[in-house]
Amino acid sequence: MTGQYARRVVHGGRLIMAGQRDTRVPDLVDLLTRAQRALARDLGTRLEEEGASVDQWRVLRALVTAPDGRSMGELAVAVEIPHPTLTRLVDGLVDAALLFRGHSPQDRRRVSVHISELGRTKLDRLEALAAAHEHSVAERLSHQAVDELSALLRSLEG
Repeated sequence: MTGQYARRVVHGGRLIMAGQRDTRVPDLVDLLTRAQRALARDLGTRLEEEGASVDQWRVLRALVTAPDGRSMGELAVAVEIPHPTLTRLVDGLVDAALLFRGHSPQDRRRVSVHISELGRTKLDRLEALAAAHEHSVAERLSHQAVDELSALLRSLEG
């Protein structure tokens, strides 16, 4: 056959025209980005009830699991927020008495960030709102679909 029919190729179950690129990976990245932004936007709306942002919630969560606190570098890696943005975020949380800075007992030159009792109380309220948000997502998709999606996404991290 000649003409346009001869230029069609089936690649991985998708019909690709001659000269057209297989866009599965960019589609995946785009879909994941859009889904992440939509979920974060919805969660942010819920967290606003407590006067908090998604990034503030993530910082509090990262610190509650670190009894000795974390350096700003460790915290930046844990929450994947650039240092300048994280510094402003932490400064605001310190001003609100949700976090405090202290010297590391092992190395007095190292300053670490810790969650305060007020921060733990705030985090408990934020976790309840986040859990309600996740439950509503699971109700829309199904709990099994959320579990499967979570497992797939975890496998992409490593």
